[in-house]
Amino acid sequence: MKVNVISESAFTVQGHGVHSAFTDTVDALRDYTDCDVMANSGRRADLIHIHTVGPYSLVKLVWGGGAKVVSAHVMPESFVGSLVGAKYWYGIAKMYLRWFYNRSDGVVAVSGEVVDELAKMGVHKPVYLVPNSINTQSFVTTQQLRMAARKEFGIPENAFVVIGSGQVQPRKRIDTFVAAAKTVSNAQFIWVGGMPFKKLAADSGAMAQVMHQHPDNVIFTGQVKREEVMKYFNAADLFFFPSIQETFGLVIVEAAAAGLPILLRDLVGYQQTFGDGYEKGTDETFGATINRFQTDQTYYRSWKQAAKKISERYDTKAGAVRLLHVYHEVINQRANATQTKSEA
Repeated sequence: MKVNVISESAFTVQGHGVHSAFTDTVDALRDYTDCDVMANSGRRADLIHIHTVGPYSLVKLVWGGGAKVVSAHVMPESFVGSLVGAKYWYGIAKMYLRWFYNRSDGVVAVSGEVVDELAKMGVHKPVYLVPNSINTQSFVTTQQLRMAARKEFGIPENAFVVIGSGQVQPRKRIDTFVAAAKTVSNAQFIWVGGMPFKKLAADSGAMAQVMHQHPDNVIFTGQVKREEVMKYFNAADLFFFPSIQETFGLVIVEAAAAGLPILLRDLVGYQQTFGDGYEKGTDETFGATINRFQTDQTYYRSWKQAAKKISERYDTKAGAVRLLHVYHEVINQRANATQTKSEA
């Protein structure tokens, strides 16, 4: 089977979860299936798997040959708190996404929450639940990697390091991250990521100000390559992610694979996706919870162990097998539909 995996992130804006999902999909298909895998190719394919919804992907969706599968990384709610003025064009975005997903032969939902949202949007094409996955082995850390990363970044060995990662935008609740740092002033907080969409990012001015005016125990790295993100995971003790909306949260799996306990906002979508593999909290409780992670070793070890369930569940080998099943089903359904139409 020839598969062409499409993402505009390969030649536009990177530093976000959709691009990571795209590259991980390509690598997983090449490593664990016998498919002839292409990426943003102009060659004919039996199936095109699309990860983004921009003009390049639109061309592939409408005029590309073969069956079409679209990964629903983006919901209308994803734009609010991410891109400037989203509340004004939310309705148009919702109509476009509904049309885009319905133009495919099948939609890959990255979480149970996305399955529900697609139905509410009016998407009537077959929906397949295939969560994002990563090569978890590439994130496994060791004491040697931890020491090397801390030395490179100038972090004392005895420091308790709280890390968050993702685009700097209101939806990620960077303000909550900074507020927790003020409460737990004896810990080092590091947010890995910047504003890849620059002026198009929601409240970019306010976000830039937060990145430059914050407590001394907070570091904003700005946009870094994925390899650098892994180094920060190596140096960290706790992953803290106060985002208020995610279709999946690939970075959570990455942190779990790096052996970090996970602290997230108490969201229904997380409960469906990550089960009991993380500790939950609110704006009012995050500071006290982080302090407990720092001081209660039994508590810390229990949540560190719990996070292993997340990384085990979302390894790329299992994800590749799921995707291959979807590809075969979509191709067969398309072939049957074409035959039925020709016989009519």
